[in-house]
Amino acid sequence: MKKPNLPQVALPTIDFRQLAEDFKTLDTKDPGLWPMAPKVLILIGFFLVLLGLAWFLGWSSQLEELSAVQQKELSLKEDWLSKKKQAVNLVEYKKQLAEIDRSFGELLKQLPNKAEMDAMIIDISQAALTRGLKVELFKPGAEARKEFYAEMPISLLLNGSYNDLAFFSADIARLPRIVTLNNVKLKPRDPRSNVIGMDATAMTYRYLDVEEMAAQKKKQKTPGGAKKK
Repeated sequence: MKKPNLPQVALPTIDFRQLAEDFKTLDTKDPGLWPMAPKVLILIGFFLVLLGLAWFLGWSSQLEELSAVQQKELSLKEDWLSKKKQAVNLVEYKKQLAEIDRSFGELLKQLPNKAEMDAMIIDISQAALTRGLKVELFKPGAEARKEFYAEMPISLLLNGSYNDLAFFSADIARLPRIVTLNNVKLKPRDPRSNVIGMDATAMTYRYLDVEEMAAQKKKQKTPGGAKKK
């Protein structure tokens, strides 16, 4: 099939010489007699000038304000969504907080108070004697206070068989209060026997009472007692 012949549209040509001549012959006293081309170009020029003035005098600042408002709107939406999620999970957060408080309370019960420390030290010494160990050194060290508890090391030097030392370690782990054996070193005392020496540090812990915790917090706030990072 032959393609239909479409009519050709001739674009109007611009006579720049005639346009320049029209501008030269303009009568400023009688704009109504101006040719059409100068009228259109002058109107377009006035329109562009008005757009430029509007941009510099008001539109640019208004667009900046609009952009700032849009950014603030996005920020408020994100904040609202975050708070909505927190509100939805508030019940679950309260349950988790209650569980943490309960676990912390159970852990705190395993720490003796100040009055019970002497009894716990006796329990450690008694555990060694019960297993038939020879106690060459049993020396409590200086107490170091933390945020809500204090720890006190006890230097130990015990002699006995390997099994007796192992049972002693197990007895320490089964004490109702938290006691840890640190820096454990085993050395044979006599090659002709099965006696082994154990050099260790038994770390004991106790919780601070209300007055001690208040004093500890006050000490941490002072320049000399501030925590080092």
